[in-house]
Amino acid sequence: MNISLKGEYALAALFDLAAHTGLGPVKIADISKRQKIPQKFLELILAGLKQGGFVESKRGAEGGYLLARPASTISAGDVLRFIGGNRPGRKRKETPFTDLWDRVDAAVSQVIDRTTVDDLVRAWQERQNRYVPNWDI
Repeated sequence: MNISLKGEYALAALFDLAAHTGLGPVKIADISKRQKIPQKFLELILAGLKQGGFVESKRGAEGGYLLARPASTISAGDVLRFIGGNRPGRKRKETPFTDLWDRVDAAVSQVIDRTTVDDLVRAWQERQNRYVPNWDI
């Protein structure tokens, strides 16, 4: 499975929204800055994610984007397939490695299908909390 930059950015945007759940709508400029995604590209990605039912938008001065459903119900695989399109598998010439690459693709699909945006947020927060410096004097 090829994961495009657009797919990575879509996951990063959803991650950011999930990390800010409960704080109200999140502005595109804030997501762009925190996740280091070009704002114009992010606008297009969020518009697509909105069409896909992953996010919703609120207009106005206090507007921005929110997750359209709980982060625990959004798998990385769903997002990457949606962003990448539902293309049929590529046709490959049969080689000694065909079975290997098919197994690798299946393993990657299994991992991303079992990983939710909520899982990504929790794992990141745990990793960040693990490395808090201890400044005992």
